[in-house]
Amino acid sequence: MKKIKITQVKSGIDRSERQKLTLQALGLNKLNASKEVEVTPQILGMVKKVNHLIKVEELA
Repeated sequence: MKKIKITQVKSGIDRSERQKLTLQALGLNKLNASKEVEVTPQILGMVKKVNHLIKVEELA
């Protein structure tokens, strides 16, 4: 399966509780934290909901 690298670039402070929980579910809990995850429909949905807070890179 394909993998993507997700990096948190903006803070979750002053965001809705739902967005905070989505960041936590993606495994991001600090600014500039990165996580490599496999691409699934569930992950893509979470990425879409918080795309203004994260940076996504495709891995080879």
